Amino acid sequence: MDSIMKSHFEHLEAKDKSLQLEAFQHIINATKEKVDWAYEVWDQLIGWLTDPDNHRRARAAQFLAGLAISDPDKRMLRDFPALWEVTKDSKFVTARHSLQSIWKVGLAGPKQKEMVLTHIIDRFKNGINEKHHTLIRYDMIVGLKKLYDEDKDEYIREIAMELIELEKDSKYRKKYLSAWK
Repeated sequence: MDSIMKSHFEHLEAKDKSLQLEAFQHIINATKEKVDWAYEVWDQLIGWLTDPDNHRRARAAQFLAGLAISDPDKRMLRDFPALWEVTKDSKFVTARHSLQSIWKVGLAGPKQKEMVLTHIIDRFKNGINEKHHTLIRYDMIVGLKKLYDEDKDEYIREIAMELIELEKDSKYRKKYLSAWK
């Protein structure tokens, strides 16, 4: 990892919130492409998934989701359950930020995509009693759309449409469909 990227990771812990945000954005932007430093931070990020600081948990989840494309050893297949757990975080904002990034794991390969889809389908169908379940469902549908836009796999569109059809409330069904316009 070059010194600039190292400094971004250090700046995540800075007292200055604007410095933290800038560092966060640089790391997020870097993970949009394959990087050669994923394993230099992987274990630290896995540890952060259960950190007492909810900001660390959210950042770790978002970074790991992005780093999934830079994971030739397929560690994500082993570590995904810990990442998915953060999408159910007690701090709703942390859970949401994590859930909004989870689709990126599906870009890493067929097994990773199937794993993400399986978890999303299960949660959409069985998460009706979760607090803010309509927002969670919306985030998952938006994630499927983003994955579809990158992957162009019609199977993803079919899954999204089937899930949207499960929504009983027409207001929410319409909202979910709007993500696919």
